[in-house]
Amino acid sequence: MLRIHTCMTSHGATTPMNLAVNPPLLPMLAKRVDSIPSEGNWIYEPKWDGFRVLVFRDGDEVLLQSRDEKSLNRYFPEMLAPLREQLPDQCVLDGELVIANAGHLDFDALQLRIHPAASRVKLLAQQTPASCVFFDLLCNGKHDLRTSPFSKRRAELESLLKFAKAPIHITPATKDRSVATDWFKRFEGAGLDGVVAKPIDLPYQPDKRVMLKIKHERDCDCVVAGFRWYKEAAGKEIGSLLLGLYNDGEVLQHVGVCASFTAPMRRELLQFLAPYREDALRNHPWKDWESPEDSSSFGDHRMPGGKSRWSRGKDLEWEPIRPELVIEVAYEHMQSGRFRHMAHFRRWRTDRKPKSCTFAQLEVVAPEELKSIFKHG
Repeated sequence: MLRIHTCMTSHGATTPMNLAVNPPLLPMLAKRVDSIPSEGNWIYEPKWDGFRVLVFRDGDEVLLQSRDEKSLNRYFPEMLAPLREQLPDQCVLDGELVIANAGHLDFDALQLRIHPAASRVKLLAQQTPASCVFFDLLCNGKHDLRTSPFSKRRAELESLLKFAKAPIHITPATKDRSVATDWFKRFEGAGLDGVVAKPIDLPYQPDKRVMLKIKHERDCDCVVAGFRWYKEAAGKEIGSLLLGLYNDGEVLQHVGVCASFTAPMRRELLQFLAPYREDALRNHPWKDWESPEDSSSFGDHRMPGGKSRWSRGKDLEWEPIRPELVIEVAYEHMQSGRFRHMAHFRRWRTDRKPKSCTFAQLEVVAPEELKSIFKHG
């Protein structure tokens, strides 16, 4: 039975939607594994690094729904007309909003779109327009396809988008593991996250981690120059370590954080770091960040304690320690001089001197043009 739901439009009004699959709906998720599976029947796809989006269309009404069930319409206004032009009158598709810039994905440009000023969003939409890469079809016309096997949904998606043109794209897919392995290696420089593997008979299961994702991981030695308290035990447990690398000018740059510690380790870290907290600000390279009113910018690099619209009201206050400790962390990739995702602790490196922790140790992956994926336009 069809249910009528309301859709929040880009102008803030509510309009009824009458689809076989209605918003809000949580997307299907993936769990991380170490390698591309070889046993079983799989369909492999590149893993895109963008904003996950469910697109609902019912006549003139289009909703770009984020992973957390919020409307993205006002932030990506340039997508609405192409979606109306190229999609069926009634459909629901799953995909990723991305911005391709100079042959690679630009996640920073994507984040800049989440801005309160409509004039700013409009300008960015003209300067760095987004694209939508689709990889699943949940509804076409009056047909709810969620219980259909993924192979059938994929075939119908290919038929639906066979004449698609930029900024609408369909993600590549293959059943050949060797092709997926090539994608994993070759497209990292273009900003793709890795590879996703989906069982060919997989039904669409909202909010379930039933797909597999294989992501890049490498290691790096970093200077520990500060920490933040664990939010539920401030003053008693450490939540994350602030990491730095020296640039060519021998200036320590903040590159990200290391977290995901167990409760016992959070308490052990507090005791371990206690001696390094003494007189930490005296010659600290980030001492100008200590004052909240000075913590919004420092050259071209964000402060550890800097407030921004991305922090969503989180407390980003930090505690300095003397930059004398080195740790090895695992990370996925760097973007704009920072770890794209949170790094993970591997071990302390007492054999390394802080000054040896430079950007030169990082593996640089040559960009691979997206032309083979963005074939049209």
